[in-house]
Amino acid sequence: MAVSDINDTDYIKAFMDERPVDFARAALIVVDMQYATGHRDGALGRRMRAEGSNVAAYRFGRIEELVVPNIKRLLDGFRSGGGEVIYLTVGAAKADCSDAPPHMKKMFQALDNFEGSRDHEIISDLEPQAGEQVLNKTSIGAFASTGLDHLLRSLGKDQLYMTGVSTNMCVETTAREAADRGYGVTLLEDACATTHEDLHNATITNFQRLFGRVISTRDAVEELRLTR
Repeated sequence: MAVSDINDTDYIKAFMDERPVDFARAALIVVDMQYATGHRDGALGRRMRAEGSNVAAYRFGRIEELVVPNIKRLLDGFRSGGGEVIYLTVGAAKADCSDAPPHMKKMFQALDNFEGSRDHEIISDLEPQAGEQVLNKTSIGAFASTGLDHLLRSLGKDQLYMTGVSTNMCVETTAREAADRGYGVTLLEDACATTHEDLHNATITNFQRLFGRVISTRDAVEELRLTR
């Protein structure tokens, strides 16, 4: 879905809080771009391939063609301007995944997604640089199981630019949690992906109804005056 396709005449948008953009208060949040679910050769990709999934091409094609290049562009811009970059990962801390909540445990086990495993690692194209924070969560939303809120408030960052996977799961849940805590949240439509196009589109349509903004990577680069 192109950002221009969003119906901006929706009545509820009249109640949205508009805040001036301020790079000094902004943080780029990169969500779960790990081999487990963010790379076609990772555990989920291998599983989908073995099962003959008809949606794997959409998920990983979008990640490769849009999400990774756009996140790289944003990373370059934030880093060159001395901006804040925060990575989130999802997975268990223990190899047996006993620390995972019940609704996540089987998935972590099936995808070998625990700290120290290859699938838990952030993909090489987007690997963090020295000094960039990486917070691991065992829940879908980061605020439920990490110190993200404390970190952001300590850094004085209250404008979040959200990217990663999956649009309708960890990205959306974290973005909604942030909005409920008073953060200004911008979801970058062409820097997010999920497995089903209709779920991606539904999230994009609904998120901009009161929770926050939805813009393109190009628009973010321009409004933050990032180096291209």
